[in-house]
Amino acid sequence: MKTPQLGHLSPSSSQPQQILARHGKSFYWASKFLGADLAERAAQLYLFCRYVDDLADGDLPDRQESLEDIRARLDGKHVSAGPEIEAFIKLADTHNIPLSAAAELLDGMLSDQHPTALVDEAELLRYCHSVAGTVGLMMCRVLNCKEPRAESFAIDLGIAMQLTNISRDVLEDAQMDRRYLPSSWVNFTPQQIAEAGVNCQQPVAYAITRLLNLSEQYYASAQLGIRLLPFRSRLSIAIALRVYRQIGWVLKRRNMVWWQGRVMVTAGEKVLLSLRSMADLRPKVVPPHETRLHHHLQGLAGVQPR
Repeated sequence: MKTPQLGHLSPSSSQPQQILARHGKSFYWASKFLGADLAERAAQLYLFCRYVDDLADGDLPDRQESLEDIRARLDGKHVSAGPEIEAFIKLADTHNIPLSAAAELLDGMLSDQHPTALVDEAELLRYCHSVAGTVGLMMCRVLNCKEPRAESFAIDLGIAMQLTNISRDVLEDAQMDRRYLPSSWVNFTPQQIAEAGVNCQQPVAYAITRLLNLSEQYYASAQLGIRLLPFRSRLSIAIALRVYRQIGWVLKRRNMVWWQGRVMVTAGEKVLLSLRSMADLRPKVVPPHETRLHHHLQGLAGVQPR
């Protein structure tokens, strides 16, 4: 996803919480309910993810080489990847974050260095896992979750949020020569979508509706898994889920006019959704994870084999 350039981010020059507050407003709002220590850890993970995302979406001529260096460093090779990456590796070592998840995140970023036109739902879901399901997996470790079952639900939350991102940023992505809507759903080129001609407005809107319907399956699963998190973390993750999910509802409320640019959740809606999130704290038996949701994800980080 296209994001603003942050300049030279490093732990010494930018506080993770400040970066989160400035560039991840929904996540920053949710992090307020974590407590100081967990919020700082979550912000440090966000700083790493934001750094590589900005690098991938930026205009530096050597960005692919830089991403490849980071990928190699995560594989344990002795290459210089910068203080941001060394800070993340230290965070990963402290909290047992699997570097395989971070490496897969980099693979997703590297795939975005080329024109993108996904073919089918399976390719879409595998991409969403690489750039966001992996983040859910890493966040589980940052939040000190000791329940192994929680990781499958955390992956689902990351996938759901990425599907929401794609639905919100269809026009912006097309302008960057990227079409994440599968051609099996809508077969316009990124250039045609970027022009937002009348002939493609409704077919693309239909595909976005399908995308949001798919995201609902993953949000529903993730919402069940929230109860497997440590109690201190549940409210924050429930709020993040509801606030991000609301983006899709706002799109629907605006009749899917994707060609008019991205939508936002208002501050008032965030407060109301935060109050509703209290319901997710009630004790409830968490059923087994629905394996069908990971049918296309076999072999990826954190995905349980069938």
